[in-house]
Amino acid sequence: MLDHAEDGLSLSTMQTLLLESDDIQGFLQDFTDLLARQLSLGGPERWCAVSLLRDRKAATAASSSPQALALDELQNSFTDGPCMTAIRENAVIRMGDLRDDDRWPAYAAAALEQGVRAVLGLPFHLGDEAKAGLNVYSATPHDFDPATIETIVLHVEQASSALRLAVRQALHSDAARDLRAAMESRTEIDLAVGILMGRNRCSQEEAVEILKTASNHRNVKLRDLAADLIASVSSAPPTTSFET
Repeated sequence: MLDHAEDGLSLSTMQTLLLESDDIQGFLQDFTDLLARQLSLGGPERWCAVSLLRDRKAATAASSSPQALALDELQNSFTDGPCMTAIRENAVIRMGDLRDDDRWPAYAAAALEQGVRAVLGLPFHLGDEAKAGLNVYSATPHDFDPATIETIVLHVEQASSALRLAVRQALHSDAARDLRAAMESRTEIDLAVGILMGRNRCSQEEAVEILKTASNHRNVKLRDLAADLIASVSSAPPTTSFET
């Protein structure tokens, strides 16, 4: 965990967290740890967790403590609640006192049994690339005053900027790996076709059909069959050139 508590959760801090994290989950973990520490300085203890929404179901991606994890998993076990609503409506959702809030009675009753009196749900602004929300829990009723909420909203906006970049980088990395795999597969097939053309003194189209027919008859993937054919004439693996 990086010690940036004295600096606050500035945009530069978010960028540092992102650069020093191994992956998106690592960034979210550092963010929730740091935010919970900041929000608990000089006041009541608060617990933070980040939920990701997939296929209309929420799952905890990061939490500031085991208690935060348990509270978030409790909320995610219900079909609806402050976090789901915050993500779905792209709005800040505040439950000032769970004893007086009747919007999600089943969830409120369960959370009260765990000592929670106030909950704040905020969405991350990630566009269409992902859906996530921050949950802040407190044992103090009416804990989140307007100034505190404004501060948390600012932190989430700064984290969203860094998180959008991380998500885009991950998507681009996946696309690059897929492209590389496709090009490598194409290279092996093209080499195998060339070998068949030389052996059978046939056209490219005829060699492709020979390869496809053999693949179907042997129930072997075209790329695997091509790799075996290349290995029969050369011990060196084929290489693919990529422009940089």
